[in-house]
Amino acid sequence: MSAFTNDPSGQVSGDADADAAIRQLYSHHAKALHGYVEHFCPDGASSDDIVQETFIRAWRHLPQLSADDRPIRPWLFRVARNLLIDADRAARARPMTVQEQPDEEAGTDPGLDQVLDRELVSGALQHLSPVHQAVLVQTFYHGGTLATVARELGIPHGTARSRLHYALRALRQQLRDHDAIAY
Repeated sequence: MSAFTNDPSGQVSGDADADAAIRQLYSHHAKALHGYVEHFCPDGASSDDIVQETFIRAWRHLPQLSADDRPIRPWLFRVARNLLIDADRAARARPMTVQEQPDEEAGTDPGLDQVLDRELVSGALQHLSPVHQAVLVQTFYHGGTLATVARELGIPHGTARSRLHYALRALRQQLRDHDAIAY
């Protein structure tokens, strides 16, 4: 069996075992082949698979490659190109898989969840003081900035900030208390 030499043309010459020949072939061409394949693969693992399969095919065809006068690199790139095409066709032929929903979520309606969440937050807001309600509603429901909320409520900016902080803390506590009762 012939092996590959350090011949820059990439042609096969000399006598050695197949393992040494494929190691030499890999050391001369793997980096360039990886660079080529990575342009077309979605991830590193796919490109590694294509390069590995290319060198496996080169190993299987060592006798034919040894007997041929032509450079090896174009053959390697052609094999890699064909493998990329095959992988793309196989991916297109596979049907799209959809994540299966657990049974408990299969019957729920996302619109119903939104309505229930709104009711829950609305009920929790009712338990807050009127000044805390006003700051929360102006900030989150009307989309106002703290400066705008402070101006509309006629209070200093720092007071609006403080009220928002304590209002959110009280709202969280109300929602926690509701969850504790529900369970």
